[in-house]
Amino acid sequence: MDTPIHATRPHDIIALGGFPIMRTTSAALIPLLQQKMQQQQIALCFANTNFIVKCQAEQAALTGNDTIIVNDGIGIDIATWLVHRQRFTENLNGTDFTPQLLQQLGTSARVFLLGAKPGIAQRAAQTLSTQYQVNVVGVRNGYEEARNAEMLISAINTSHANVVLVAMGNPYQEQWILKHRHQLNATLLMGVGALLDFLAGDKTRAPALVQRLRLEWFYRLCLEPSRLLRRYTLDIAQFLLLCVRSGDRIHHLRHSGG
Repeated sequence: MDTPIHATRPHDIIALGGFPIMRTTSAALIPLLQQKMQQQQIALCFANTNFIVKCQAEQAALTGNDTIIVNDGIGIDIATWLVHRQRFTENLNGTDFTPQLLQQLGTSARVFLLGAKPGIAQRAAQTLSTQYQVNVVGVRNGYEEARNAEMLISAINTSHANVVLVAMGNPYQEQWILKHRHQLNATLLMGVGALLDFLAGDKTRAPALVQRLRLEWFYRLCLEPSRLLRRYTLDIAQFLLLCVRSGDRIHHLRHSGG
């Protein structure tokens, strides 16, 4: 059943495509996550247009108090303005926010990297260690090393990781987190998309000016047209339709413990 957002959620939540998206800033989100990590296990998702389209089947499982969803990208801003005549205060894309968060967590963070092609996670770990002074306690790729879920869960728990970055793309990373979160001892689970590819240098960020103009999506489309063309054409149309139809409602709202 659909639930009106204003009946169940605080004012800092905006409904978009059926998901509750937190309206916040990095300066406010980091201490909130630190606090949550002391109390319960929390999952953090970055909602871009692809997330809204691909994760529709996961709505019920992603609307609890054990999950935070934040805005990522200009498409979310446009849809929010069209549907609600509101704007998000800050663009909280995972590529920029995650290293910032890990730096702020400092020595308390023990990070496990999961996902991407073979070799990517290792190079990403090196970047996190040398450039951001992050303590990476384990890595596994998203292919052969992720096939045996029991061994993978054991490896993550044995590493004593309290932060797990899952880089499998939407909706696979969200599905993995939802399926395995209660088997993990880690207190923060994050779906980070292409972050490991960027950290490893396998993919390049757009120039700073392009990022400031909010055109990084176009830069990536030019680099990978065959992979991203549908995402930025047909999927965008589906995304906007979902947002308009959903309005200010969050579908199948449930509450988790904690």
